[in-house]
Amino acid sequence: MSDTIKLSKLKPNPNNPRVIRDHKFKQLCKSIEDFPKMMRHRPIVVDADYVILGGNMRLRALQFLGFKEIPADWVSVASEFTEDEKPEFVIKDNTNFGEWDNEALANEWDDKPLEEWGHDVPTWDESELEGNKIEDSEKEYNEYSKKIDAPIYEPKNEKPKIIDLFDDTKTKSLLSDIESSNIDKETKDFLKHAAQRHRIFDFSKIADLYAHSDKEVQKLMEDSALVIIDFDSAIRNGFINLSKDILNEYEKQYG
Repeated sequence: MSDTIKLSKLKPNPNNPRVIRDHKFKQLCKSIEDFPKMMRHRPIVVDADYVILGGNMRLRALQFLGFKEIPADWVSVASEFTEDEKPEFVIKDNTNFGEWDNEALANEWDDKPLEEWGHDVPTWDESELEGNKIEDSEKEYNEYSKKIDAPIYEPKNEKPKIIDLFDDTKTKSLLSDIESSNIDKETKDFLKHAAQRHRIFDFSKIADLYAHSDKEVQKLMEDSALVIIDFDSAIRNGFINLSKDILNEYEKQYG
């Protein structure tokens, strides 16, 4: 048996239910780069056809790091798994049954580079929420993530002109002042970007445009959160994150 395996022999699982974000992916790459012998004790698990059952993200990290071959003991072949057992393993391998004891981490592991090792160290407030204040946090979360009624705009019969959808008077004034200033180009470019936030949108007219647009334009408007058809989707897309103060202000205006 060969002492190495070509990385190209391993096949990513097309039904892998796990994803990894940029920050975590960089941490994973660094973890393997700094501590490669860990792979021997936590190998990539494949079936008899070398389709990955556990370790799709580690494969991606190895590819990113430029590996072409890896030691054979970095891979465990689970050829005995039945077709029913394979998906069961995929889910159970990716399920975190335990949870961190943040008090123990703070007291016994505080001299270790936990963040470098890929652990998201909670702040003091987060530790409190995960400890003796968890019930209050859950209550507050439920209260401020409740479904609310958005203001409803009745579309008119006319499609508005694009120029009528926003007022950029303040933005233009700022851009003119920035352009005529003597500051360096990098700062000037930054301030030009910041000036765009002063553009005021007329959402009632934007609703009219939406009502009179084709499906492609409507989809792009929804993706840009110019209109919100359903709050659940907007929350999933990251457009709505209501704090207590924002929610209170919202309810003052719209009841």
